[in-house]
Amino acid sequence: MNFDKWFNSQALWLKALLMLIPGVNWVTEILIRGSIALRTKDILHIVVFAVFIIFGWTAIIGIIDFIYLIVKGHLILGK
Repeated sequence: MNFDKWFNSQALWLKALLMLIPGVNWVTEILIRGSIALRTKDILHIVVFAVFIIFGWTAIIGIIDFIYLIVKGHLILGK
């Protein structure tokens, strides 16, 4: 699964659009974080993936990730 590589290769405006649409942002983050967790098999990424499955639907996490995306160009721990 290389969804994170595909997402990070997209234009910033498309990544921002995917993060702004309610519901789509949660699914996008789950796919990105799941892809990173499967690829790296790092315990930190696995824990972050589990946290986003449980709490990722909350608006505050999406807002924080959106701001970080605009500033850095990728999600928190998403590279």
